Amino acid sequence: MGDKLKAHAALIGTNIFFAINFTAVKYLFNGSFIKPFGLNFIRILITTILLWILYIFKQNKVRIDKSDFFRLLICALTGIVINQLMFIKGLSMTYSIHASLLMLTTPILIVIIAAIMLKEGITVNKTMGLFLGVIGAGILITNRQNNGNGYNVLLGDVLVILNAVSYSFYFIMVKPLMKKYESLTVIRILFTMGLFIALPFCWNEFNAIPWNNYTYKEFEILGLIIVGGTFFAYLFNVYGIKHLGPSVSGSYIYSQPVFATIIAILFLNETLEWYKVVAGILIFSGVYLANKIQRNV
Repeated sequence: MGDKLKAHAALIGTNIFFAINFTAVKYLFNGSFIKPFGLNFIRILITTILLWILYIFKQNKVRIDKSDFFRLLICALTGIVINQLMFIKGLSMTYSIHASLLMLTTPILIVIIAAIMLKEGITVNKTMGLFLGVIGAGILITNRQNNGNGYNVLLGDVLVILNAVSYSFYFIMVKPLMKKYESLTVIRILFTMGLFIALPFCWNEFNAIPWNNYTYKEFEILGLIIVGGTFFAYLFNVYGIKHLGPSVSGSYIYSQPVFATIIAILFLNETLEWYKVVAGILIFSGVYLANKIQRNV
């Protein structure tokens, strides 16, 4: 199997892992096996440990310039702490399908925020893309009916959108670092910083995890979320970007809501109402228009 074919397979695997995460996380939340911030702390902790293990076996060690530490700190805040805490908390409150569709607003936000921060022109396509994305997100937020899988859908949807905004700032801020250093070096430092920043916010919920209630099933699901949906998903994504480029790799995000919807319907008994389909079409169209002229932000 060639490198490009492996890269495509890796990107499909990445988005399947992410899609599984939506349902796996909801299972642990619905069963009161863990709370959002407790889960997020475990994800950051284990991923940080695994990244440091990779670093130990790495032959060429790279030193980070002191002038880059402030940017690294901002990236850790926006890319590891704020966005992850907002996403996990939001997912615990809303539907898996809502969250997966709202995550598609990220490419739109990246284009718009980059246009503002980097002084790029706001084109008609970008404006229309943002407009369609906002309408699609609005349809999801205003059409809600709380059930066992979503106890505060409105707030949950808003938190997922805030996660997308935070990640968009991170994506823009981290690009110079990714060009200057190896991606694994950057992400290892970001996760390490994020671990210590998240600790005071997550400790109480982490300390309250009822480990005695766990069976092999819950440990397997937790391991799938941490190792598969966080660590390997990231490594697969980096591999895809290396061999196919960011544009092709980024396009695979469109498959994530499809996988997430199928899994949520099968395992969480969520339903695919008409408004979710309409919202999805609008958000997909918004992403396409926002990225039509300028794909490299």
